[in-house]
Formats: sequence, structure tokens, C-alpha cells
Amino acid sequence: MYRPEVQGLRALAVLMVVTFHVWFGRVSGGVDVFLLVSAFLLTLSFMRKVESGRALDLGRYWLHLFKRLLPAVVVVLIGVLAATAVFVPRSRWAEILSQTWSSLFYFQNWALAANSVDYYEADQSIASPLQHFWSLSVQGQVFILWPLLFALAALIARSAKLRFRRVVLLVFGSVFVVSLAFSVYETYANQVHAYFDTRTRLWEFAFGTLLVLALPYLKLPRPVRVAAGWIGLAAMLSGGFILDVQGQFPGYVALWPLVAAALVILAGQTGSAFGADRLLSWKPLIRLGDMSYALYLWHWPILIIYLIWRGQTEVGLTGGAAIIAVSLALAYLTTRFVERPLRSKQWAEKKRRAALVIALCVSVVAAPVVGWQQMLRSQNEQLQANIDVNNPGAAVLDPEFAYHGEQDAALAPLYDRAGSDYADLGAPCTGRFATEAEQLQGIGCTEYVSSPDPEKVLVAVGNSHVQQWLPALAPIAEARNWTVIGLVRGGCQFVEYSDGISEECNARNRDALQYILDLRPDAVLTTATYSIADYPHELLPGGFAAMARTVMDNGIPMIGLRDNPRHPIDMAQCPETFGTDSQECNPAYESVRAPDSPLDVMGAIVPELRLIDVDDLVCPDGSCPAVIGNVRVYLDENHLSATFARTMASGLEPRLLEALVDS
Repeated sequence: MYRPEVQGLRALAVLMVVTFHVWFGRVSGGVDVFLLVSAFLLTLSFMRKVESGRALDLGRYWLHLFKRLLPAVVVVLIGVLAATAVFVPRSRWAEILSQTWSSLFYFQNWALAANSVDYYEADQSIASPLQHFWSLSVQGQVFILWPLLFALAALIARSAKLRFRRVVLLVFGSVFVVSLAFSVYETYANQVHAYFDTRTRLWEFAFGTLLVLALPYLKLPRPVRVAAGWIGLAAMLSGGFILDVQGQFPGYVALWPLVAAALVILAGQTGSAFGADRLLSWKPLIRLGDMSYALYLWHWPILIIYLIWRGQTEVGLTGGAAIIAVSLALAYLTTRFVERPLRSKQWAEKKRRAALVIALCVSVVAAPVVGWQQMLRSQNEQLQANIDVNNPGAAVLDPEFAYHGEQDAALAPLYDRAGSDYADLGAPCTGRFATEAEQLQGIGCTEYVSSPDPEKVLVAVGNSHVQQWLPALAPIAEARNWTVIGLVRGGCQFVEYSDGISEECNARNRDALQYILDLRPDAVLTTATYSIADYPHELLPGGFAAMARTVMDNGIPMIGLRDNPRHPIDMAQCPETFGTDSQECNPAYESVRAPDSPLDVMGAIVPELRLIDVDDLVCPDGSCPAVIGNVRVYLDENHLSATFARTMASGLEPRLLEALVDS
């Protein structure tokens, strides 16, 4: 049964998403309405099929569904790839190509969750133009799971001779309860990951299914339905402004947009001149609802690529209006010339032809992505083959160094990999180094360098500025038969308990301290200072001295590194943006470092602490350059690249050995 007010509801939901993304830089709750409406319509379809005695034919359903969904996706992905080649810095190509695969095959949400992408990032220009595919990926996964659950419910109903609706209530009611409970827990424990996690979203779909089951029993008087429609509409439109979406979604707070949309659906067609359905059934809104899918697909990449092209972090009224106008135009063309023709063509309804359409869609995207990735891979292999000669990095700081490489050799890493040259963590801790501590599971405790019978065991603990030093420690440890254990968590410096940091960080530090006390390594290494972009550029982290004393009072030596500079611009892209020899890429030492080293103060506070100053390795000759020895020093504005860190091993080794002897 066609319900025009639901199509109008979908139109308002996409308008909320678009306007909030373009002008307000926040989440509206419109996507949650989409999830509910998708489940509502899917449930109506499958309930009618089962109750009328028709076969579900899941294979045909999935082929028909993805034959309808994929063509518009392909058009947008090809458009994004073309725009990326023209407007997006080469340093971001690898990321976008990788996300093209995850968008095409509906696992973008898991890719973003694994990378802990912050959907609420204030600077949207650094977001991926394909980031919005997370919700389509969740829906695609549910479009596979939900029919299986309906088939299971039908099987149980036939086998146990129970009413089908009662079994559906049991199955999807269980999904609702379990998923909602998990969503509340994970939103509290790791909100950024929870936002993209399919498991934290299943209850929203289940809500739509349960709404279908409840509607026959919710016979309300017309005045009540009229009021419900307007209340729901007002709540839906205002939720993005009222709710603390950044800190609370998608836990129980997501009930706000869901209940609001449910009230609108419950109101239905009131037949009243004053009903909200009069607005929602307005023909222009219905037409917008018809192309809501394409509008959602187009608006985000246009916004992000515009910001990248203009070098801006937000758009004004005029720019935002232009982005929306272009998005509407492309959405209309995509709906008119791609979606509708394929939906109406009878020849594409047969299974083999539908499968052919899907295969062609995948091939159209796969071919350029494979070719592009292969080109980048080949260029990187050529660079790596001669990197020791052409890209010496910090080795050029040795007075006796002589360069024998090519004069026009490319910088390492290549531009397309500059922003992702992180120090990859090793395998999880095992054997004598294993731990059951909750905060040290997975990559929370890794054997970065592992030796079966090590001469020494070093534990590197702290935040990402400790992680970046692991590639410099690796050659030293491998040559001297050491084991290096990494206990790193982004944004979590190794300090005593503090109300000023997250509960997760406090818990990690507590577990890390206990791990260190139990393991009793030969030394603990961490950062003893904290760099900031603004004056005075370097700080002493609160609680660090107390944590250092606790470790050393238990007879375990501790080594503190001076943190590296933080810059006001992305130093990885600086050579291509301003030129390697520019002032921007070679800022004066005093413009990014404290007048007096904070290590001197820390040494006075904790005399037993062994301190290592490495400024001469990253800031030689009075400046802190973006490039040293034909290697990019940074992967962004403040993290050292793994490539450069590896070249620092020879400069770090004598200082590390001296610190170990002194301790």
C-alpha cells in the first residue's frame, strides 16, 4: 500500500541531513529516520508475502534490490574518482581509493569504525568524500539480514504452528532489546566506534519492524492523529538542535528521531485539512522523496570536494546554497536517467539479467580503481627499491655523510602515502607478555619487536607520539636482541589518574601501570613533555612526574623523550603546497619550540628520570623542516612519519644506550 506521507517524511529527512551537513556541521537525526523508514517498508513487503502464502525467493529479492541500488552508487563513485583526480591532493588518493571498495561492497561503516573516524570532525575538509556511505553500508547489511530473519520466523511459525506475527514479534523484539542494550553500552564506552557499528544500529531497524506490528492495534481518533503528526514532525526537525548528538548517539538518545518519525507514520492519512500529512503529501515534497536516495549520495562528496578545492573548513550561505543546488540537479539527473529506467525495464527483472547489471556495475568501478591503485603501487615499489640511497632522512645529519643518490629523486614517502605513513603496530602480546587487562586487548598491547630469548625488554607506553617512535626503536632492538612491547592509545599520555582526561585513558593507564609492575621490564620509555601549536609550544603533562615516580619506586628504570614540535599547517603536504625550500616548510626553531627546554624542569622535579632530547634530529640548524634527507619528517602537522622515524635509529641508539646504562 502506497503511503505518500512516508515518502514526504523521507524527503524531509534527506533535507535535514543535507542542510545540517552543509551549514551546521552536525548530525540531524535524519539518517535514523531513513533507517526506520527502510525497515518499515521492508517489513510491510515481507509481511504481505508471507501472510499471502507467496514464496519469499530471497535470491530474487537480493538481486532485484542491488540491481536497483548499485547503478546510482556507481555513478556517484565514478564522479568522486574523477573529482579526486582533479581537485584532491595526491596524499589522499590511497584513502579514497580504498574507501571506494568499501563503499561499493557495503562495508564502509566497518572501515570507518576500524579507523575510529570522527563523524563530528569540525574541519570537514579533511573528511573523506565517501564517508557518508557508512549508513548505506549499514542498510545494505540489514537488507541481507532482515529477509533471513523473516525466513527464520516463517520457518518457526510453520514448525511450531504459531501465528507468524507472534513469532516476528519475538524475533525482532529480541533484536531490539539486545541491540539497544549493546548500543547504550558501546556508545558510553567508545562512542566514535559505536556510531558506525552495525550492531548498535539494528535496534533502529527493529523499531521500524515492531511499528508495523503495532499499527493495527493503534486506532486513534482523528484529532489525536492530527496532533501526533505535528508533534512528531516538530520533534524530528528540532532534534538535531536540541540533542547532544556528538556525545550520545546512537544510544538510547536515538529514540528521539525514531519516536518522532513513528508518530508521523502513526498519524497516517488523517483526511484533515490541518493534518501534517497535507504537508507531507505535497507533490514537490513527494518528488523530492523519490530522489532522496540520489540526493543523499551526491550532497556529501560535493560538499567535501568543494571544501578541499577552496581550501576552506566551512561554507557560507551562498556557497552552501550552490552546493545544495548542484546536488539537487545531479540527484534529479541520476534518478531520471539511471534509477528509473533500470527500475522500469522488464528485461532486467529476470535473475540472470539482474545479476548481469550488478556485475557490470561492479566492473565499471573496479576497473579504474584497480588500474589507479596499481599505478600508485608501482611508483611506490620503484621508490622503495632505492630508498636507502635516495632517501637517507636523518642520516644526512651525520657530519661524515655523503649523498650518492639521484639528484631529482622523489620524496619518501610518495605524496599519495604521506598522510598515512603511520607506525603500524605489531601482533598482540602473547606468551609471557600476554595480559587479560581489558584496556590492553588487541592492539592495546603489541609485541612490536619480538625475540624468543631477549637480552632486554623495553615497554613503550603512552599516546600516538610514543607510537611514532616505534620504527626508530625497531632497528636498535633487532640488532641487539631486544623485545619491544607497545602499550599505546591515541590521545592518552602515560600519567597519573586525572579528571582532565577520559575515563578510557585513565583505565588504560591503570592497566598499563599494573602490566609494567608485573612484567618488570628492563626499562619503560614514554614522552615526558607535551607539545602544542601555540606559545609556549611545550608543556609538562600533569600527573606525569607522579606516574614516573611510581614506576621507578618499584625498581623499574624509566626514560622520558622530549616531544616533537606541533606545526600550524600540514607538514606532509607542505612541499607540494609551498615548496620544499619555502619558509612555511622550514619554520624557525623558536616559532615552534619553547625558549627553554621543559626537560630541564622535569629533570629537576624527578632527578632519577633518564631524559632524551631529540630536537637536533627533527630541528637541525635552527629550523624544524618538513623534509630532511629527502624524507618527509611528518605525516600531518604533528606526527613523525614512520619512514623518517626509521632513519633516526642511528641517532637515537647512543642516547638510548647511555640512558639505559645510567638507569
